[in-house]
Amino acid sequence: MFSRFFNWILFIVLSIIWGSSFILMKGGLSSLSPYQVASLRIVTAGLVLAPYGIKAFLVIPPSRVFLVFLSGTLGSLVPAYLFCFAELKLDSALAGVLNSLTPIFTLIIAFAFFSKRTPFVKIIGIIIAFCGTVLLYFSQPILAREANMIPVLLIILATGMYGTNVNLVSVYLSEYPSLSVASMALLLNAIPAMVVLIFSGIHQKTFNPDLIISIGCSLILGIVGTAVATILFYRLIKQAGIVFSSMVTYAIPAVAIFWGVFFGEQIGIGEFFSLAVILSGVYLTNRRISGVNS
Repeated sequence: MFSRFFNWILFIVLSIIWGSSFILMKGGLSSLSPYQVASLRIVTAGLVLAPYGIKAFLVIPPSRVFLVFLSGTLGSLVPAYLFCFAELKLDSALAGVLNSLTPIFTLIIAFAFFSKRTPFVKIIGIIIAFCGTVLLYFSQPILAREANMIPVLLIILATGMYGTNVNLVSVYLSEYPSLSVASMALLLNAIPAMVVLIFSGIHQKTFNPDLIISIGCSLILGIVGTAVATILFYRLIKQAGIVFSSMVTYAIPAVAIFWGVFFGEQIGIGEFFSLAVILSGVYLTNRRISGVNS
């Protein structure tokens, strides 16, 4: 009984952490560039997970290190930049909704590149989720639609990378501990992120209260939203299984919308209806699909 209660506590905490990532990105972007926010996130996550990442070199053979690095690039590094650039124009709540497309791309890529059979009901789920995304786009005013098409495509690209990474890990790295793979991936990708951060001109910034808040949001993204959440997620998988753990997909948009509304973002009936359609599609495809990310 206590174990099940603890699993729900982990589930709720993860939902809050990942669902809050999108408003934290907005906070970081108030005084920092997308390059700086995303780089700070990956660098701090890599440093926090460094003890696990260093130990992972004793578990994962050198022949698999590049695949682990590629996993981190697809699953963390590049999406971090894509989401930050998208949120320059897109509300954080809508970014959180679109993030729920990850399981859809997991299934599509599994079928297209890894020759995995796709049941008819899951194909219906993909179509429904796609329709929900289209509805989400057209639920915005016409001027907003014209301005927000590119950010929407950036997030779709990011979720496609998440889906690719899930398949990459499940096919080529499943024999190694998941936490070892994730921590090594972030540690390795912290290196190019650090290079980007150095050349981003962050050292030329003039310190002021707004900048401190933006840096704080970015550090929280890395420490809590990426590093701590990674540890908690794999703990939840170990205790409750991947099916229960992957259900966090449905809670993330709700938390993202809450924060968006709390900070004054305009979320209408159309957006809520689109979210319901997207999650209905995700439900049909995600019942046996693993892989959740922010």
